[in-house]
Amino acid sequence: IQDLEMKRIILVIGAKGMLGGDLMGVLLSSLPNDEVFGWDIEDIDIQKEEDTVFKIEKLRPHIVINIAAYTDVDGCESNGEKAFAVNAEGAKHVALAALRCRAKVVYLSTDYVFDGNKREPYLESDFPHPLNVYGRSKWKGEQYVQELVKDVLIIRTQWLYGRYGKNFVTSILRQASEKRVLSIVNDQIGSPTYTADLAKAISALIQFDAHGIFHVANSDLCTWYTFGQAILKLSGMDKVRMIPISSKEFSRPAVRPSYSVLNCQKLKKETGLVLRPWSEALKDYLATYRLTISREGR
Repeated sequence: IQDLEMKRIILVIGAKGMLGGDLMGVLLSSLPNDEVFGWDIEDIDIQKEEDTVFKIEKLRPHIVINIAAYTDVDGCESNGEKAFAVNAEGAKHVALAALRCRAKVVYLSTDYVFDGNKREPYLESDFPHPLNVYGRSKWKGEQYVQELVKDVLIIRTQWLYGRYGKNFVTSILRQASEKRVLSIVNDQIGSPTYTADLAKAISALIQFDAHGIFHVANSDLCTWYTFGQAILKLSGMDKVRMIPISSKEFSRPAVRPSYSVLNCQKLKKETGLVLRPWSEALKDYLATYRLTISREGR
């Protein structure tokens, strides 16, 4: 655990994104002795190497948390150039800057680096084999960061939803208010992860000065269909009918792994932290979501 005497500078890149909103709040409250800076696209464009290196070097952070990414999985298929420019080359530019400052790099990655053929929870040591452009670009980002920087923390997570952005939960609620029947994929298995919980885990890993790759997700697993059922039930919208369909029927540009559950035992072993079951986290999120909506008078 960190020495309380030393004031560190922590930089979060992608601070206004869905995870960034929660992470900034958590870091500011859990690391009061550190100085936390949050930058987003208007402050830094990680696709530009010189600019990125110059700006980060000027700040001289001790820790750089890079959660800026192009996460539109289907969009990545038709725009591979952008996917690699942000997720891989962007990660490389941030790592090059960190190298100059001798800073630790925290890089957020994804379950989509795996192909889903394992059928049991993926370990950090399992070799990636991404099925889609998004997964390939994130894996390339992982490789760049590991090659360039000694002090690296790579966090793979999955199926994110949170208060600060559009996500599967808000999408289902919106569709349920407009339609009587919803078709949801029932042959992809993972663990829905609440960004508020992920943010706390990232903070804990930083406080434990963790290195290497860690898998972080809420406990338990489900399909998108089961997740959708839970969303509607908890929101009192279970009159809306849901039809389970296969990935083939729900044709999308990017192929998704059919099983991408992450084994999070290493996180437990090294920090003592176990993220709560996804169903509990979802209840919490929906309570916050309802509160926000009633405040905004929607």
